[in-house]
Amino acid sequence: MATKIRLARHGRKGRPFYHIVVADSRAPRDGKYIERIGSYNPNTNPATINLDFDKALTWLNNGALPTDTAKAILSYEGVMMKKHLLGGVKKGAFDEAAAEVKFEAWKKEKEAKINAKKEGLSTAAVDSAKARLEAEMKVSADRAEAIAKKAADAAAELAAAEAAKNAPEEAANEEGTESTEA
Repeated sequence: MATKIRLARHGRKGRPFYHIVVADSRAPRDGKYIERIGSYNPNTNPATINLDFDKALTWLNNGALPTDTAKAILSYEGVMMKKHLLGGVKKGAFDEAAAEVKFEAWKKEKEAKINAKKEGLSTAAVDSAKARLEAEMKVSADRAEAIAKKAADAAAELAAAEAAKNAPEEAANEEGTESTEA
């Protein structure tokens, strides 16, 4: 029986969630499987991967073939690297302790990259929020300035209209006082 390590899709439309499973190669994608070895959620940034490392390594060593996507996930988690190093131990290129040291160094480097990406994403989100807030404050200030200008223009118009209305009355009052003085 040929076995494959592949993804079984779950989740609703547009929001996929995958189980990483070992299945017979003839079984349908979401059908019967032999063992579930993890899960993969591409909806988060970076994608969330929960994988039973030892089970995945055991299945690879027993001859299970990963699909392209499953192979990418296994590489990301280091299962393929560990398998490669164990192959070097079997061939006598180096001993198991050297392989473990190389794997730990690779794992630390990978974790540093992942943490840098997470920090970069959070920093980008904060910077984006600050930029949006500054733009919103500028628009608000421009809007308040336009409203103040409009109110000042309306007050000036009202004062001019009031002055124009009072001018004929003052002129009539001045004529009336001149005729009574004479």
